[in-house]
Amino acid sequence: MELPAANDNVNLSKYRPNLPLSVLNGTAPSERFDESYRHYGDGGSITSRASGAMTGYETLDAPPHYDFYANSQAWGRRRRSRPSLYQLHGNPEDDSRPPMYEETTAGQMEGDTSEDDEDQKDPPPEPTRFGWVQGVMIRCMLNIWGVILYLRLSWITAQAGIGLTWLIILLSSTITGITGLSTSAIATNGRVKGGGTYFLISRSLGPELGGSIGLIFAFANAVAVAMHTVGFAETVTDLMREHEAVMVDRTNDIRIIGIITVTCLLGISMAGMAWESKAQVLFFLVIMVSFASYIVGTIMPASLEKQAKGFFSYKAEIFAVNFVPNWRGKESSFFGMFSIFFPSATGILAGANISGDLKNPAVAIPRGTLLAIFFTTMSYLIITATVGSCVVRDASGSLNDTLSASTPIESCVGLPCQYGWDFSECFKNGTCVYGISNYYQTLSMVSAFAPLITAGIFGATLSSALACLVSAPKVFQCLCKDHLYPLIGFFGKGYGKNDEPLRAYFLTYIIAACFIIIAELNTIAPIISNFYLCSYSLINFSCFHASITNSPGWRPSFRFYSKWLSLLCAVVCVVIMFLLTWWAALIAIGVVLFFLGYTLYKKPDVNWGSSVQASSYNLALNHCVGLNLVEDHVKNYRPQCLVLTGPPSSRPALLDLVNCFTKNLSLMMCGNVATAGSSPSALEKASSNSHVYWLNQRKMKSFYRGVVASDFRCGVNMLLQGAGLGRIKPNVLLMGFKKDWRSDSTQVSNNYVEILHDAFDLQYGVCVLRMKEGLDVSNSSQSHVNQGFEGGRESISTISPSPIIRTSTTSSVAVELEPQPTTVFQKKQGKKTIDVYWLSDDGGLTLLLPYLLTRRKRWARCKVRVFVGGETDKREEQKEEVLSLIKKFRLGFQDVEVLPDIYQNPQPVNVHHFESMISRFRLDQSPKQDSDADPPRQQEAPWMITHQDFERNMAKTLRQIRLNEVLLDYSRDAALVVITMPVGRRGVCPNALYLAWLDILSRDLRPPVLMVRGNQESVLTFYCQ
Repeated sequence: MELPAANDNVNLSKYRPNLPLSVLNGTAPSERFDESYRHYGDGGSITSRASGAMTGYETLDAPPHYDFYANSQAWGRRRRSRPSLYQLHGNPEDDSRPPMYEETTAGQMEGDTSEDDEDQKDPPPEPTRFGWVQGVMIRCMLNIWGVILYLRLSWITAQAGIGLTWLIILLSSTITGITGLSTSAIATNGRVKGGGTYFLISRSLGPELGGSIGLIFAFANAVAVAMHTVGFAETVTDLMREHEAVMVDRTNDIRIIGIITVTCLLGISMAGMAWESKAQVLFFLVIMVSFASYIVGTIMPASLEKQAKGFFSYKAEIFAVNFVPNWRGKESSFFGMFSIFFPSATGILAGANISGDLKNPAVAIPRGTLLAIFFTTMSYLIITATVGSCVVRDASGSLNDTLSASTPIESCVGLPCQYGWDFSECFKNGTCVYGISNYYQTLSMVSAFAPLITAGIFGATLSSALACLVSAPKVFQCLCKDHLYPLIGFFGKGYGKNDEPLRAYFLTYIIAACFIIIAELNTIAPIISNFYLCSYSLINFSCFHASITNSPGWRPSFRFYSKWLSLLCAVVCVVIMFLLTWWAALIAIGVVLFFLGYTLYKKPDVNWGSSVQASSYNLALNHCVGLNLVEDHVKNYRPQCLVLTGPPSSRPALLDLVNCFTKNLSLMMCGNVATAGSSPSALEKASSNSHVYWLNQRKMKSFYRGVVASDFRCGVNMLLQGAGLGRIKPNVLLMGFKKDWRSDSTQVSNNYVEILHDAFDLQYGVCVLRMKEGLDVSNSSQSHVNQGFEGGRESISTISPSPIIRTSTTSSVAVELEPQPTTVFQKKQGKKTIDVYWLSDDGGLTLLLPYLLTRRKRWARCKVRVFVGGETDKREEQKEEVLSLIKKFRLGFQDVEVLPDIYQNPQPVNVHHFESMISRFRLDQSPKQDSDADPPRQQEAPWMITHQDFERNMAKTLRQIRLNEVLLDYSRDAALVVITMPVGRRGVCPNALYLAWLDILSRDLRPPVLMVRGNQESVLTFYCQ
């Protein structure tokens, strides 16, 4: 097909790819999509029914599609990938290939070809999934309507009064309501998987807090199983005692019945989520019938038996008396009652805890959770008001306690006297066994048919216990699979189509059985209140933190939340924790801090895009911008180093030395220049994450910056001028000495020296490190080596093909790291010396770097010796002068030595050696010829050394030769030699001669030599302002 001319009247639609509209909209069925529009992966063509080559207006551009953003794929069809920028923008004739993300079909191994439909296996069975009613709302309501509702709510009403009980209910519901809003916001900010509360917190706040709260919440749910089971066992035991059936005694009977019950519940839960959900629906119906029986019972006229037990139907006087508190017992208080009631409001996360079993968690969790909170709160308020309006606090239960005509009205004590009953004797003696202050089964007594309330108690306790027994293993399984902590991965294994955590079920069963042994409901309830409050506090803080960071990734579809309400609720939860039980609060917070510290220390290899990461970015950005308002001051000077390492793994010694005086102090940035053109392979070499991983593995606090440039010098200039951010930018350039400068090409060596000149032009300090064994530890076959160092080349002649990056459902990239060689700078230096030759004043950088080294443990025992030049007759005077100056700098250097012999002439043999070193770079010209031909020489061969150049720089040349002799005499056994680096003047000192100076100055020395030259601005001061 010919390309149409630009000015022809053509119908563009006929040149579009022959794709159906449903495919372009991303709505076509998978079979039809596969036939019409193949995945993008070969980088060269698009397969369609229209044509097999790109012509006319055809394009590789793809319309938006779900597969481009999903981490998983549908069974039975290939996952489509978005074409890379290189595929769209690169030259199609270029043979190089960009790194591509390999595509696989579900169930296929790498390299397998697609099979025919008839050869494919059957699709995996679909696990059971629940909607928002059955999966969240009913489950939450059943978990909230627990043992406290039937067995303790009437008793709490008697203690705190109707008014304060309402306040307790509303305070609890406010906390759970705001927490529900926060949970809804977090749950709708992306796809929610299994793990419930732990998943929500960990993916929002990160593994540090998420991991610890996951353990706490799983443990709290396991203890809650015991609480609800003990409530059930109490009811059964009381029924048995009414019929005079006792196994051992009341406490042991509760333990025996509790263990048997939790064992049966374990069997139901292990049968699968489908059976567990059916059981929950049955329990829900039983509870609703029991509620109806209770409401009808409050309306019915009171019989004599019920009146003897304190029930008189609705009476305004009873409501008024029961409205105010009547604390009984040494631990009776508002927060004491709150601690007992609050666990009954903590079932709001029952639906979120099985988020992996919901059809649409983002819709089900907000809708089901909030409606469950509303309905249960109303039920608590209604039951509190009704029971407080119908039943008095104390009654004997005896039909003989009616008020007789002969009994003086003054001797009758209490409200029942108005209704013809005299409970004065039991009230005064404290022997009343009925009434809401004494009888836990008051709701059963009030109801129209008592067995229905008993059934409701069974349903509420068993359903709550069953919900917690399912929630705890699900949360713990998700925690185990994240591998944040050791020794718990064993419990993360799942079985069956629903990935049931059977091992975690058994662990939860053991924990619950241990707490059932306590057999006291009022003791177990306060234990878990603090753990739930801690969980709720972190959920609210997660919502607040994600909102306050202003991360673009925080986009919850649920909008009805307030970050400030979430923060307030988080603070209130912490305050209430201490008001309830301060020691339990300290234990909960201590556990969180312990696991937080462990996770911070171990730094698990996970990346969930948490709000902590977003806040770290915000904090760093704000501080960087804030530094723009701060003027530089010499007291705050820090050597911020740009280290030309190439790939960081190739020169570890250079990195280790720089790390000694920049770690936790200042900036270190590793620079790498790739000089193979702007191909994807070169870009991948320069910007590969493997370099950063290698630095992290070596525990280097360093940045990495790779650039692609036409030549090495151009790339270094890009780094010198573009590296850093604001005032956090390099001011010192560090590089290795190019020891092969005589054998390498002159252009490469010339560029090396020009880089030093460029750094000086840009007001950088410059350091050059030379080691006898060399710096480059990379293999000779390694293609990516910066020229300008030993073993370097002018350009990279070969580039290995970039590896295929395989992505999985977790978007993890496999990175093959380089080994971690050990260098001399990682070892303890002992009682050696650091010899500092402060021969020229460069602003103090030559002194500052050794001082920073001595602040490290491995260098702390080294003695710093400072050598300066001087005259023989003024030796002591000059020593005192330099020592006094150093003391004013407060560096702690005590050993200063004046070297008058550095100004002597070097030995002739060393001079001859130097001349032979530069012989191949000298122009054979007479002095007169050289003078006449100097301008052309500067243009044609600026690298070469003329006779005039040599004579003009003779004094500096002889000094470098002599300094090498001095270094060999004084510093043969030093741990490190730091010496002021000479500066070669542009246009006066040829580059070959300058490089020869650096070579002869540091030649034949066993210790590493660091040649330092500051930018001639002070980096030390003895003033306080």
